[in-house]
Amino acid sequence: MATENPYSPPSANLEEQFETGAAGGTLEGGIAGNYDFSIGDVIKEAWSRTKGLKGSFWGAAIIVFLIVMVLSFVLGLIVGMLGLGGDSGAGIVAQLVVQLGITAAIYPFMAGIMMMGVNRSVDLPVTFDQAFGYFAYAVPVVIAGLLITLLTWLGFLLLIIPGIYLSIAYMLTVVLVVEKKLGAWEAMEASRKAITHHWFKIFFLFIAMGLIVLVSMIPLGIGLIWTYPMMVAAMGIVYRDVFGVEAARAA
Repeated sequence: MATENPYSPPSANLEEQFETGAAGGTLEGGIAGNYDFSIGDVIKEAWSRTKGLKGSFWGAAIIVFLIVMVLSFVLGLIVGMLGLGGDSGAGIVAQLVVQLGITAAIYPFMAGIMMMGVNRSVDLPVTFDQAFGYFAYAVPVVIAGLLITLLTWLGFLLLIIPGIYLSIAYMLTVVLVVEKKLGAWEAMEASRKAITHHWFKIFFLFIAMGLIVLVSMIPLGIGLIWTYPMMVAAMGIVYRDVFGVEAARAA
């Protein structure tokens, strides 16, 4: 006897339920795996959407890079002043704490940069200050970021394959926190469950994007001006197709 999908109205057929236009999929539909995409189409669309994204992305990326560099210097200076450097047990713990601190600081900015790609995927306005516009969600975003980092590290320690799986499966978590306003663990599980349905396709999409970025580095890295924003656009397109974008749906 067939069981009903708990995320779908019994009377709605699949085409009617998930025909959501520019807004993309839905949270429930993404978790249920009711989405699909072509790797080639995502790459082609991501390239076309770098126009209107490059300037804002690089303006934000440069500022975030400088903030991270200053933070790394300050934390390293504090560790040195406390005499916690070197390869001693205390030194290793101090270095781990510094790395976790930098990771925690990066995630709210990462949320903003990823939202640039999401907004660009549905033709919403994109500005460089969006990278600094999601600090209201800093607590769940940082909790999610630290949990993802720790679980992925553990996964890599456990024969590597679990770490590879989790690094892909959790990749939409941060956007879910700020765009769907989910809690940290709720967003992690939503991302993992949704991506697992098409894990290999998403994995090979970002392998392809990684190769494009590597090739773009050959002429003195000039191609990165286009390919880094293209990577962000690709992430936004995948998110749109999997979970949809509420602001576009409301527009």
